[in-house]
Amino acid sequence: MRVHHLNTGTMCPIGRRLVNGTGSIFQRARMVCHCLLIETNDGLALVDTGIGLDDIANPPRLGPKWVRQTTPRLDPAETAVRQVEALGYSRADVRHLLLTHLDRDHAGGIPDFPNARVHVHRREHDMAVARSVPAPKGRYVTDQWKHGPQWAFYGEGGEDWFGFKGVRALGDREPDILMIPLHGHTFGHCGIAVRSGDKWLLHAGDAYFFHGQIQASPRVPLVLGMFQRRADMDRAMRIENQERLRALKANHGDVVTIFNSHDPVDYDNCRCGQHQAGPSATEC
Repeated sequence: MRVHHLNTGTMCPIGRRLVNGTGSIFQRARMVCHCLLIETNDGLALVDTGIGLDDIANPPRLGPKWVRQTTPRLDPAETAVRQVEALGYSRADVRHLLLTHLDRDHAGGIPDFPNARVHVHRREHDMAVARSVPAPKGRYVTDQWKHGPQWAFYGEGGEDWFGFKGVRALGDREPDILMIPLHGHTFGHCGIAVRSGDKWLLHAGDAYFFHGQIQASPRVPLVLGMFQRRADMDRAMRIENQERLRALKANHGDVVTIFNSHDPVDYDNCRCGQHQAGPSATEC
């Protein structure tokens, strides 16, 4: 399957050294919304959707505090739908949206693909959409799915994948696209694994925020680590899953490329490794 790496939302919080680990504390940091566009046997699939057109048209719905802290560029050209169109496709060609979770900077593009099936872990849907499990106040932007998309749920059970349990495939037509439970950031947070040739890509979502967190000697810049802890729904589970990701990288890094949603280093490395053309993540 052909895979495109997209940045669907550049964010520029203040304090580059404390967020990116380089530069000055007075510079703007650079963060991305790293999504995948996959050419599958059943049309196009997006892994996460980033910030959407409706978010850009009405930034307050993202939350004034979140916008103030992250300082997103809110550029329509960075949205997934505009990048899909720039590649020569239409929004109707996108048949599947595979969401690592439903936080605002991952689910904003859902309404830009109203006919796509939205794949999430059932526990994520229960909290964010059905509200059968109380969500932290202000955690989710429910307007991002008010149009009533067609949901597809993944729950407990499933197969093993490099030691990860409960793995589920997108379907019989796509056995090489897998949902990997990586709970902790949210209760239904998952990674998405995609076979590319004889190797795998693992989009780990927000299971970690900084490339140094899955190195042999883990590290994370101060402010980024503080934000990660505040966003945790189950910190112990998130830390456990980071340890499993470190083991996966150490033992199978030649077969599995792991990256997260917001680290520009991960994003740039993926694009460089696949010699991908097109716009790179904008500098802040």
